[in-house]
Amino acid sequence: MLLADAHGHDGLARQPDRFREQRISRTLSLVNFALHADDCVDSTSERAFAALRDGTARHGDVHWAREQTAGRGRRGAAWHSARDEGMYASVVLLPSEPIPPAALTMAAGTAVCAAVRELGVAAARLKWPNDVVVESAKLAGILVETRGLDPLRPHYVVGIGVNVAQREFPAELVRERAVTSLALCGASASVESVLERVTEHLERALDELERSPDRIASAYLDATELRGREVVLEMPEGELRGHLAGLSLARGVELARNGGSRSFAPLEHVRQLRAAPEEKK
Repeated sequence: MLLADAHGHDGLARQPDRFREQRISRTLSLVNFALHADDCVDSTSERAFAALRDGTARHGDVHWAREQTAGRGRRGAAWHSARDEGMYASVVLLPSEPIPPAALTMAAGTAVCAAVRELGVAAARLKWPNDVVVESAKLAGILVETRGLDPLRPHYVVGIGVNVAQREFPAELVRERAVTSLALCGASASVESVLERVTEHLERALDELERSPDRIASAYLDATELRGREVVLEMPEGELRGHLAGLSLARGVELARNGGSRSFAPLEHVRQLRAAPEEKK
């Protein structure tokens, strides 16, 4: 199987080498990453869903674009997608059985965090549920979606955005939250090299998810750098506070409370997980 640019656009940036090689993985039955490269799209995830709707999508398709005009993040937030300054990609997964989206978010999160650390940003960590940050500034984001197009055919689109070459951001974005890029963190990398590293780590993480989901949850927890620390969980019914003792796809977030009691918060109910503010002495 030769993995290649499915669109064959000569004007695109150099195609990452890993998509020219034959690669076979046991991931979620089998992932054969195949690159679909575009110059400018509304959203790489929308291109993935369009392929799902017209029946041309394949397990492992990677939709990648130099620019997005309508990139988005969690809860409909816009993702700034300047031309050739970020890595914008969406991966199609068609597993044989349904997978909790939270599991895919954790797998993708650990993969992206590992990739940017490998590229030279050692201070990168995960912020619940789907951001990679440096200190408080957002470096990358993950968005896992499924739209129930065919209940008999599980499908997921894993959207990934990484700020790569930006030296400055629009004022309205900066007012909304702190943001950064690989370049601002002192890491020199091309968009293509980021795509290559991210997909390499994603392949490993998905394979690990299939073999040992708890190990992915543990790796995600380690990447948050919150294990054992006092944290606050934002829940629909209010806030919970305790020491973060563990994370499980089956049981949820494990908190150790005063007196040695343990409690579990289901993943789907956890809106935010953050370090508890230090009490003033």
